[in-house]
Amino acid sequence: MEYILETKNLTKKYFKNTVVDNVTLKIKQGEIYGFIGRNGAGKTTTLKIIGGLAGANEGEVLLYGKDTKKNPSIRNRLGLLIETPDYYPYFSAFETIEAKCRVLGIKDKNYVKEILETVGLSDTGNKKVKNFSLGMKQRLGIGLALVGNPDILLLDEPINGLDPQGIAEVRDIIHKLNKEKNITILISSHILEELSKIATCYGIIHKGKLIKELTHEELMKQCSECITVNAPDQSKLITVLDELGLADYKAIDSSTVEIYTDTEKSGEINKALVEKGVMVMEISVRKESVEDFFFKLTQ
Repeated sequence: MEYILETKNLTKKYFKNTVVDNVTLKIKQGEIYGFIGRNGAGKTTTLKIIGGLAGANEGEVLLYGKDTKKNPSIRNRLGLLIETPDYYPYFSAFETIEAKCRVLGIKDKNYVKEILETVGLSDTGNKKVKNFSLGMKQRLGIGLALVGNPDILLLDEPINGLDPQGIAEVRDIIHKLNKEKNITILISSHILEELSKIATCYGIIHKGKLIKELTHEELMKQCSECITVNAPDQSKLITVLDELGLADYKAIDSSTVEIYTDTEKSGEINKALVEKGVMVMEISVRKESVEDFFFKLTQ
């Protein structure tokens, strides 16, 4: 089975307002799937439908190839952190995790300690949750999602509102869960710059529609610095690039080539092309950030 989690033509309407519009996601085992979109784009609603917290008007959710409507118990393999989790404010972190363990019939106190260690809360002692920082509460929410040993985590905006240290802590936990415990993670955010540091692939949603999916490598390629050369004789242009030892390039159309190299080499490249008799119609430099790429897609 190629995909551990799929949605097929997922659609959700509230009255006449379509908030999720025909969304099809495909996530493989071991991936960290970054689900990107502006506030109100449909991210949270999509995660709620996958997690069974909301129903869809149309479409399917498949886990391990099984329809979750026909096999609702298979959702037990999901761990959820959707929006802001509720806590008992006068419980400690240990008591909070232990309470959920009791609901699931888990009585091993060492199990609670292991989860607290995983999310970096093993040293909080009797400190009450009401006195936790936002970052600590988010890590506690991830800890609650881990109770029951899920195969897949759904994390909705886990870094929203955190300071740089809090973001780094959550990022480290996600890396650890993915690499050490082989947990597949679907994480939503409107901050592509941060997700680009941890995700292995991405789906970009805008106004309820999934407008683009790409791998981390494809995203980095889109956002890397490059030199664009337009020349009518593309074969001659490519021959000169090969002679210069510039192997990392891509033909965009019959006359345009993108060269992925230090943009300060543009003058050197232009000079070499002219000396070799290549007519250059245009040469330009692109420096696009990850955020620039996201905003360009969703304007």
